[in-house]
Formats: sequence, C-alpha cells, structure tokens
Amino acid sequence: MHAAELLSPRRAARSRTGSAGLVRSLDGPALFALAFGSMIGVGWVTALGSWLSLAGPLGALLAFVAGGALMVCIGLCYAELTPMLPVAGGEVAFAYRAYGTGKAFLVGWSLALGYVSVSAFEAISVGRVAAYLLPGLDAGEPLYRLAGDPVLPRHLLLAWLGTLFITGLNYVGVAQAARFQKWLIAAFLALTAIFVASAFAGAAWSNLQPLVKGPGIGAALGGTLAVFVSVPFWFVGFDVIPQGAEEASASLPGRRLGLLIVAAIAGATLFYAAVILAVAAVGPWPQIVGDALPTARAFELAFASPLLSQLVLLAALIGLLTSWNGLFLAGSRVLFCLGRAGILPAQLGAAHPRYATPHRAVLFVGLVTLLAPLLGRDALLAFVDVGAFCIGVAFLGVAQTAVRLRRTAPELPRPFRMPGGLVIPRIATAGALFILAALVLPGSPAALSWPREIGLLGLFALLGWVFWSCGRGARGAIDEAERARRILAEFAPGETADETKPL
Repeated sequence: MHAAELLSPRRAARSRTGSAGLVRSLDGPALFALAFGSMIGVGWVTALGSWLSLAGPLGALLAFVAGGALMVCIGLCYAELTPMLPVAGGEVAFAYRAYGTGKAFLVGWSLALGYVSVSAFEAISVGRVAAYLLPGLDAGEPLYRLAGDPVLPRHLLLAWLGTLFITGLNYVGVAQAARFQKWLIAAFLALTAIFVASAFAGAAWSNLQPLVKGPGIGAALGGTLAVFVSVPFWFVGFDVIPQGAEEASASLPGRRLGLLIVAAIAGATLFYAAVILAVAAVGPWPQIVGDALPTARAFELAFASPLLSQLVLLAALIGLLTSWNGLFLAGSRVLFCLGRAGILPAQLGAAHPRYATPHRAVLFVGLVTLLAPLLGRDALLAFVDVGAFCIGVAFLGVAQTAVRLRRTAPELPRPFRMPGGLVIPRIATAGALFILAALVLPGSPAALSWPREIGLLGLFALLGWVFWSCGRGARGAIDEAERARRILAEFAPGETADETKPL
C-alpha cells in the first residue's frame, strides 16, 4: 500500500486522478515517447531532399542544430511553466494565469486549430506512405479530384480505419494510448539504429561534397537560412507534455516534467542530425535530392538493398503514427480545457465516468479527422501550413507568459527554473516572432501562399471571433474565481495545492 493510501483514502484517490477525473498514469518514458514521437513524424523522409538541395549537408546540419538550440530556448519556457501549473490544456492554463480569459482563448483556439489540422493531415498521409510499402493501395480509379489531387478509395479507407483506431485508443484510456506510443517508439528507434549504423559503417565521407550550397559564401548562408526558417515546424510536438501534465503519474517529480521537455527536443535534434549525415554520407547526395523519398532512395542505391529501403519506409510509417497519436491526444486536451472553463461549449469539458478520458473532446477531434480526408491531401496541406502559424502564436504566448509570471507571480513554486533569468524567454520571444514573420513575409521560403493560405488564416481568425462573441453569455455564467478553479484546479490563486502532487 502506498503512503498516500495509509494517510487518507481521499488523498489516495486524488493521487490517481486529476481535478476533473483524468487518470494520472503517464510515467516519464510515456511522456517522452509522446513528445519525441510527435516531433519526428515523416518529414525526415519526404523533405530531406529539399534540405540538402537548399543548403548542402553541412548547411542543413548547422540549420537543424541552430534551430534545435532555438527550440530548446522555447522549450525551457515550457519546462518552467509545466511543473508550475501541471494541468490539462498546458499553454491555455499558462496564458490564463498570466493574462486572463481572452488571451487563454486566443492561445487555445490557435493550438486547437494547429493540432487538429495536423491530425487530419496525418490521416490522409497514412495511405500515401503505406502505398510505398504496399503499392496495391494505389490501385483503383480516384473517387474524385480536388485541386488536381486524386482522392483514392483505398487511401481514404485506410485514413478512416486509422482514425477509428486512434480515436478508440484515446477514448478508452490515456494509458493505452501511451503504451501504444512506447511500443511504436521502441520499434522506431530500433529501425533507425539499423539504417543509421549501416550508413556510417559503409560511409564514404567524400560523398558529403559539396558541403554547402554554392558557389560563394552568400549562397551558402542563404541556403542554410532557408532551411533554418523551416526547422521549428519539424519540432512541433514537444508541447504534448504540458497537455498531458495533469495525467502525469503522481510519483513523477515536477522537475522531471521540465527535464523531459528539454530531453525530447535534444533527442529530436540528435535524430535529425544523424539522418542528415547518414543520408549524405552513404552515397553522392546530389543524386537523390529530386526523389520523392530521398532517404529511402539513398539506402537503396548505396547498398543495392530494397530491404534496407523498406526498413526506412517502415520507420517513416511508424513516425507518422507516433506523430498522429501524440498530436491527437494534445488536441483533445486543449478542447477539454477550454470546455471545462466554459470558454468553448461545456460538453467538451466532460470526463468519461468509466475511462476517465475527455471522451467528448476525443470524439470531436476524431470526427473532424474522419471528415477531413475527403478534402484531399493538397487541401489539407494548406490547413497544416496555417496550423504551423497557429502553433507559432502559442510559442509566442508561452515565452511572454514566462516573462510575465516571473514578474507578477514570483512566489509560485517552480520545480524547474530555467537558468539565466529573463535572457532565455526573451530569446524565445524573438524566436517565436521570427517563426511568425517567416510565415507571413513575402519572399520567405516558408511564407504562407496568397490567397489560399492567407485567406484560410483569415477565416480561422473570423471563426475565432464568432466563437468568442457568441460565447459571451456562457462565459458570463461562470465567475472568474470558478473559471480559475476549473482551469488551474488547486493551483488557482487562493487554492491549497494537493499535498500528493510532487513539486
């Protein structure tokens, strides 16, 4: 019997569940797997050719190391705030504590759009990636075309089956979703170790030439900067940890929550760097940059081994699933937090009486993910690009919140305290502004397209304004003291912290 059970049955129950009945069952490896798995995705297979063609191996490597360092600065802001306010919704709770309901809605609305758009994109992408392993999935006439992009029946069926599985998994328990994620990450790391070790064992380092895009230092710097601009978007997902913090195990020290965020970002940086070096060294990299799947093609050419290429593709499919599962979970927690606070419809804030999951928020994300593949992959790509801007808004909000709470709430316990005073959050603020600028400034390699993506961003903003305006009555039905209790639980001002929650 645990000490908490000996002291008080009520305390023991609270140590197993969060403030709204969410089960506290996520251990350190589960949280790391959710964050790391959400970050790796499939871009290292599909986009690596673009990174190499823009910057060369050395330029791409430097861009990812520098981008990883920037993300560590942003991650350190999360690392301080998450164990300080370990409740569902993460960034929503941080913004509410620092700025109030309006900013909390802005951050939450942005996050929900970002997470749900990626979840929908992963659904339609499963068929495309799986078809490289099983070409028969491409068989059959397209059901229709949208913007010239075919919607294939087997791809659509696979998207629906995958959505039902991910939704069901998250409906019946966070422990089940986390266990699935840990199995996938174990398989992914094993496959990655095989093909990266094979690459380094057979590498001819002369293949790295030319090291940078040329000729001239201007071209080299320009290419490296072009890749650097895109790097933050390949790191989206570490913020799954603050979303799941309310469901973290009661035995997990608060400081470790912060360390897990930094460790996940560092792990993703190391992974991307290893893959860039492995692919560039295994064969003359200019030969594969134009391929649709340059990572797999590089190993097939270098080793004359379709099997090794298939292992890369299998790892890519696993990476897609881990990203999908993690961001699906995160999206449902954001909606749950907003519903629980009365900022969005209260039905979204309900927890299942048996499974202790935010089941209605899970079903809502599942429904959107189920319907979205009907739009086709090309249309969903626009949603993902706009979603990246929305995630950038959340990054900016967290960096500013870290600064504000240092000044307005210095008394709050900080199990993890980022070093350097306000230097790191200011770097993070500049980095978040850089991300947003890169998405809207004409001429930027990552700029949103006009009129489709800029128009879509405007539509999202308009919908947010409509939701905010129409919800004024519902928000007014809850006073701010009650809203604070619903969002922040025992961490609300004037509340007594749960003694079983480690700090």
